[in-house]
Amino acid sequence: MAGEGAQQGTPAQLASFPSLKDKRVFITGGGSGIGEAIVTAFAQQGAKVAFVDIAIDPSLALCERIAGEGFEKPVFRQCDIRDIAALQNTMRELAAQMGDFDVLVNNAGNDQRHKPEDVTVQFYDDRVAINQRPMFFTCQAVIEGMKRKGGGSIINLGSTSWHIANGGYPVYTTTKAAVSGLTRGLARDLGPYNIRVNTVTPGWVMTERQLQLWVDAEAEKEIDKEQCLKGRVMPWHVARMVLFLAADDASMCTAQEYIIDGGWS
Repeated sequence: MAGEGAQQGTPAQLASFPSLKDKRVFITGGGSGIGEAIVTAFAQQGAKVAFVDIAIDPSLALCERIAGEGFEKPVFRQCDIRDIAALQNTMRELAAQMGDFDVLVNNAGNDQRHKPEDVTVQFYDDRVAINQRPMFFTCQAVIEGMKRKGGGSIINLGSTSWHIANGGYPVYTTTKAAVSGLTRGLARDLGPYNIRVNTVTPGWVMTERQLQLWVDAEAEKEIDKEQCLKGRVMPWHVARMVLFLAADDASMCTAQEYIIDGGWS
């Protein structure tokens, strides 16, 4: 595929990563959007995938679709990631069932728009509880298992929103800026155990949520103006970078941020 079609649909010819076969992968927010693309991409590589999401129906439908395409069915558990004890217990149970995780992808997040004047302490704490706090505690949950396996890959999803000084959701940009600090600090602490930690930072990705809520005619003009590349950033573009960083191909990549935004930032 070339041109517009390659931007919208997944090309037929893409790299495979043999080192990902049979790897144990845990993903947060895997039921839709970028997370759905990541779950699908790992399953297509022959990985054994588990994911959590708060939404049951789309997550179950995703598992059935992947199985129907002939790949190993992912394991889904409903979990509100704001409940750290429940999240870590779920991860512990899944690791006991599947084996220690080789790969962790912290994808879940919520970019609800808000004005600074309207932010309450409760709202602020809730945004942190969704977008920032779980990332640390999922990392904490996989450390010992990755040590036992002799290494692993942790991939945290960031956002270009703070890079380009976006307004309209200051608590979100705060939490997403913190992702880089978490990645770089953990990369230093975990490097001696061959555990790599990186950030994948999407630009404006054309998920169903974005298209329904915010991508109108004016937004399309803005994207065309700001991106260096024509076309649109799709969920599969982000998933492919995640695959690379999870694979042995990226064995000397850690403490870095990889931006997929068509050159906007």
